[in-house]
Amino acid sequence: MSSKVLSAATIGLKSEIVEVEADAVSAGLHLFNIVGLPDTAVKESRDRVGAAIRNSGFLPPHRAGRVTVNLAPADLKKEGPIYDLPIALGFLLATKQINFDFQNKLFLGELSLDGKVRPVKGVLPMAILAKEKMITELFVPMENAREASVIEDVNIVPVKNLVELISHLRKESIITPAEKINLEEYFSIETPLSDMKNIRGQEHAKRALEIAAAGGHNAILNGPPGSGKTMLAKTLASILPKLTVPEALEITKIFSVAGQLPRETSLITKRQFRSPHHSASAVSLVGGGTFPRPGEISLAHRGILFLDEFPEFSRGVLENLRQPLEDGLITVSRAQGTLEFPARFTLIAAMNPCPCGNATDPQKACSCSPASIIRYQRKISGPILDRIDLHVEVPRIKFEKIASDYSGENSQEIRKRVERTRNIQRERFQGTKIITNSEMESDEIRKFCLLNEDCLSLMKNAVSNLHLSARSYFRIIKVARTIADLGESEKIRPEHIAEAIQYRFKTE
Repeated sequence: MSSKVLSAATIGLKSEIVEVEADAVSAGLHLFNIVGLPDTAVKESRDRVGAAIRNSGFLPPHRAGRVTVNLAPADLKKEGPIYDLPIALGFLLATKQINFDFQNKLFLGELSLDGKVRPVKGVLPMAILAKEKMITELFVPMENAREASVIEDVNIVPVKNLVELISHLRKESIITPAEKINLEEYFSIETPLSDMKNIRGQEHAKRALEIAAAGGHNAILNGPPGSGKTMLAKTLASILPKLTVPEALEITKIFSVAGQLPRETSLITKRQFRSPHHSASAVSLVGGGTFPRPGEISLAHRGILFLDEFPEFSRGVLENLRQPLEDGLITVSRAQGTLEFPARFTLIAAMNPCPCGNATDPQKACSCSPASIIRYQRKISGPILDRIDLHVEVPRIKFEKIASDYSGENSQEIRKRVERTRNIQRERFQGTKIITNSEMESDEIRKFCLLNEDCLSLMKNAVSNLHLSARSYFRIIKVARTIADLGESEKIRPEHIAEAIQYRFKTE
């Protein structure tokens, strides 16, 4: 007799239905075979499933003759232990040890040898798939129930062990569905962050970071050691606008697929601040592997990717940032296929002007030779620097500023301006996929960034004197559009262009 139970597979950040078909024939020698492009973890499920079924009080596969399990579609690569639970149920159905209506039910979970159901990765995309396919019940490990409960119109059934699940399917002892998550209550909880008012001085850098937050622009902070570059980058998270529900779901999907969603968390509700070490490999930064997983740039989606000691990163690693900085996504190609992961992050890079860090410090002498300074700065290629909108000098803080009791604006006040500016952009780009000014392409720039004669004259001089590329030209206009939005100006004026130009002057 054959049976069919529904499960799912995650491809990138999307999921597809997998039909787990089981066929049992009592005649012949014992055989338990799994087909349908399974990886090693799926093949090993034969032993896990057999022990779990036996320890749950049912006839195990080794006493049932020939058993074949097919994971369809057969041309889709299957990975991980997620199919243990549906394979066990398919076998029990095929051998007539249990009987239940499997329509509109989807099963996920790894089995331990004693029949307990262990948590798995990528449950949120599968819950979204269940809703799209109008599947009414999703059976998941108890530890994954909160993660799946953010999706409406699907009953999430938390499963502790195989015996409890079978009792539920037989309607002998019903499992209570998981409670739905109140998203409004979830978003009302805020974690205290570093505040801008704690940074003494550096008004110019604070202004640049406010522009970066308002328009989603990338920035590079250049200054001597101890000038506050790292602290400035960390406080940027405190002025970013709150996540919307669609953004939160998108980020949570990435963390779920990457296996980095904390168990006590069902939804990522704050923008991420990712700070990989400069020894990070290309795969850890951009994603990849035999079965590609999201990297740091995708985990920083809609948040901040902070690269401290920017020139110390391998040049090859940094060159991998070209595509995501331009397109907001990363394409990972492997023999098995090509996957795309979202990577719309705000890059904040920090670097010293030279190996010793004192080249621009008026109080300390630089011990580096001109050749070593040039070699150090050349570690970052021109195309990468060209993709960074804001180049900001962060000078040494004077004693008067350090000892002063004066504290500038707090993060809450700055965030209000940033959110107001983001709302202006949201109305401007209504009906498109664009969220911030930094995402504009040439068509949107021509439509929303009209320049008068004075602005064009300024831009002409900048292109001529600073030898700007076409990319730099358009990036200056996008930054000027954000500066105008911060000032609640409908039109871009010459002073907006002038301020945008100064953020490229010292590094071009």
